[in-house]
Amino acid sequence: MGSIRTKRIYKAPEVNDGIRILVDRLWPRGIKKESASIKEWKKEIAPSNELRKWFNHDPEKYPGFRRKYMEELDASEDAERFLGFVNEHLRSTNITLLYAAKDEEHNNALVLKDWLSHDRNS
Repeated sequence: MGSIRTKRIYKAPEVNDGIRILVDRLWPRGIKKESASIKEWKKEIAPSNELRKWFNHDPEKYPGFRRKYMEELDASEDAERFLGFVNEHLRSTNITLLYAAKDEEHNNALVLKDWLSHDRNS
């Protein structure tokens, strides 16, 4: 059984990444689509533009961002479909959620990973 991981898209792909999925609403600067080594770009499950702009990568706002993004995911049919995709593929491989943010401890991919893991195990 695979696991869900998070990783900056600027880090080199590794064999154990499994399926690499970009989960940001905006395409990362300096990354060419042809060489990104991603299977999918799931911008529809990224935080809304309003929430993304409000958060603005401010670690002090992270608890509020986390709560609001979880609420967005709970209300999203796209996120529900993505959960099914993840559960299906985790039977045989890892899933790596890619993000562009510099902060590796306060970002949307970590929130999404927690949301997917909580729902999967409940």
